[in-house]
Amino acid sequence: MPTMISRSRSLSLIDVRLITSLHATTVKLWHHQALENTHRDFLFQVCEQHKYNFLLWHEEDKARSSSASDLEIAAVKRAIDKLNQKRNDAIERLDDMLKALLEERGITPQPGARHNSETPGSIIDRLSILALRIYHMQEQADRADATSEHVAKAQDRLGILHNQHDDLTTALAELLADLQTGRKRLKLYRQMKMYNDPTLNPYLYKRAAA
Repeated sequence: MPTMISRSRSLSLIDVRLITSLHATTVKLWHHQALENTHRDFLFQVCEQHKYNFLLWHEEDKARSSSASDLEIAAVKRAIDKLNQKRNDAIERLDDMLKALLEERGITPQPGARHNSETPGSIIDRLSILALRIYHMQEQADRADATSEHVAKAQDRLGILHNQHDDLTTALAELLADLQTGRKRLKLYRQMKMYNDPTLNPYLYKRAAA
């Protein structure tokens, strides 16, 4: 798995439109064929992170099935925990790659530059989830067996989702531009997830000591 961005690419070449297009395209493809990642460099990691959201979405659907047994729900819960850990790790890798690129280019923050409370990786994660919501809400708007009220509600929600997606896309583009010019500093945040760590989750380490 790539851990660095090619020196031939600059931050300005990370086009936010490529990220959002990748999200939308792969959501459609992955519903009809096996998950595959053929991208390189930064988009490779974008696709990997998006993949975990895709898998999480469908595991969570399984858990909400009224016909699921207790054993099935327990298995799904464990799968969700593992996928969520991978999802968060992938967000952090996106930010690590961007930080490495800034350092490679010798870009330093201007005096007094502020940091953003949300990192680019976190915004990309939110855009990924929005792409999934838009795809599935469009399915509801296109249902031939649904009532006109159901379709109208889905269409209204689609409008809201697209508006949120547009706003978030603009926010990401502005943040990347601010980082490139040094108007903002990239401060990395770590999720510090504890539930999968056998040394931090008391239900795990107490059981191991018993």
